[in-house]
Amino acid sequence: MTNGSTSLWPVLLASLGETLWMVAVTLLIGGLLGLALGIALYVTRAGNLLPNRAVHAVLNVAVNLVRPIPFIIFLTAVQPLTIAVTGTSYGTRAVIFPMVIMATFGTSRIVEQNLVALDPGVVEAARAMGAGPLRIIGTVIVPETLGPLILGYTFLFVAVVDMSAMAGAVAGGGLGDFALQYGYQRFNPVATWVAVAVIVALVHVAQAVGNTLARRVLRR
Repeated sequence: MTNGSTSLWPVLLASLGETLWMVAVTLLIGGLLGLALGIALYVTRAGNLLPNRAVHAVLNVAVNLVRPIPFIIFLTAVQPLTIAVTGTSYGTRAVIFPMVIMATFGTSRIVEQNLVALDPGVVEAARAMGAGPLRIIGTVIVPETLGPLILGYTFLFVAVVDMSAMAGAVAGGGLGDFALQYGYQRFNPVATWVAVAVIVALVHVAQAVGNTLARRVLRR
């Protein structure tokens, strides 16, 4: 794979590193914030551990407002905020900020949906034994739904990789930027398809790891 007389393999490896960095930071921060937000949505439901109609309504509206926005539009919509926080509007650092926000709201709904599927009797049994809300969350709710949550975070990984690829449209770096700059703009379909193959391989590896971990947890 070359660009004229210059090999693009070093550029591809650097782009892969940028993609992995964007995905890792987004999953770490957005995944944790989304877990907290999803738990908050669950416990504030009517009849749950900490029922609060007002708080639940506000959180629910916020998630419903942000989650449906296509990421490429969201990137431009939050650009002023991105500049205020990161000091720039392009590059990997600037792209991670909106990725974290979108991942947080997307994860929260995944977490909430998995927690809602939990048998209420399990929670009621813990409450009957005198366990407090925080203890129930940490020792009952999350462990009991860990298998489905792992699958949910596997789906999140795929979504974050997709976001990182779209970030290439605003010079965000990574494999998406590589495909656009060295493939599409320079009429080099080989570069484009190599980037696609690397992304597909990443997704397949993540899916296989997620499925394996979920199976092990569910068999316990």
